[in-house]
Amino acid sequence: MTVLVTGLPRSGTSWAGAMLAAGGDAVYVNEPLNPQRPPGRSPGVLNATVTHRFQYICRDNEAPWLRAFTDTVALRYRFAAELRRNRRPRDLARMVRYGSAFTYGRLRGRTALLDDPFALFSATWFAERLACRVVLLVRDPVPFAGSWRRLGWRVRFRDLLDQPLLLRDHPHVAAAGRLDGCPDHLANIATLWKLARTTAHTFAGHPGIRVVRYEDLATDPVPAYRDLYDWCGLPWTPRAERRVVRACTASTTGRRDTPFTWNGLSRTAYRPMNSRQAVTARPGNLTAADISRILALTA
Repeated sequence: MTVLVTGLPRSGTSWAGAMLAAGGDAVYVNEPLNPQRPPGRSPGVLNATVTHRFQYICRDNEAPWLRAFTDTVALRYRFAAELRRNRRPRDLARMVRYGSAFTYGRLRGRTALLDDPFALFSATWFAERLACRVVLLVRDPVPFAGSWRRLGWRVRFRDLLDQPLLLRDHPHVAAAGRLDGCPDHLANIATLWKLARTTAHTFAGHPGIRVVRYEDLATDPVPAYRDLYDWCGLPWTPRAERRVVRACTASTTGRRDTPFTWNGLSRTAYRPMNSRQAVTARPGNLTAADISRILALTA
C-alpha cells in the first residue's frame, strides 16, 4: 500500500516521511509535486508538468496525473523522460540515485512513500484513486510561523487562487483573495495555516486519511510511530524502532548521531533531532507580541 505524507511545508512532513521509511520497507520519494527543481520537475519520478504550488488534482483533471502517479507509486522510473529534460551532471547523479532506488525497491516489493506537502489539497484524490494511506500533519501555528519567518519564505496565494477546480472543491480557500499581494507576511502565514486547518478538518472523517498532530508525534515518538506504522500497513520491526529512537533523540549540540539520512541529491529538510526538545522550544525569531498576534489570527 502506498503512503503519502502531506501537510503544509514546515509541518514536519520530511521528518515523518523519514521515520516511516526507517524500517527499510518503503522507498522515500521527495516532493514530486514541487514546481521547483530540485526536488520537483523530475519526469523520471513524475512524468507530468507541475504548474502551481499546491497543484490541485481531482477526477475532472486527473488524466495526466493518474498516468504519471501510477508509474510513481509502482516505482517505475522513467529514464528516457528524465534524460530528455535534465542532462546536467547533478541531474544525471539524481537520475542514478532515484532510478536505482525505484528499480531496486520495485524488485524487492517495497512500498512507495511520497513526502509531498504540495499534495495537501488533493489528499482525497490520492486516497481514492491511488489507494494511498494519507498521513496529514498539522503543526501548532506559532512554531510553524517561526519556521517560515526564519527561512524568509513568502506565501503566494495566487498559486491557489488561479486554480478554479481547487476553489470549487475547497471554497474556503477563496478567503485568501483579500490578502493576495498583502505585504503583512505574518498575516499571510497565519491565513495559510487556517486554510490548511479547515482542509484537515474536512478530510478528518475520510477512511484513507489520518490527521496527525506534529506535536503528538514529537512528544512520544516511539508509540506514536508504532501506531502510525500499523495504520499505514508498514511492519514495525526492531530496525525501525532502533532508527526512530536514534533519530528522535539526537543531541542538539555537537556531533549528531545520524542513523540514516536523505540529503544532497534529495534535498529533504529532515535532520536528526531531539524531538521532545524541538516541540517545546520557543521560536527565537518571534517576539511575545508576534506570538500573541499569531494566536489571535489563528484562533
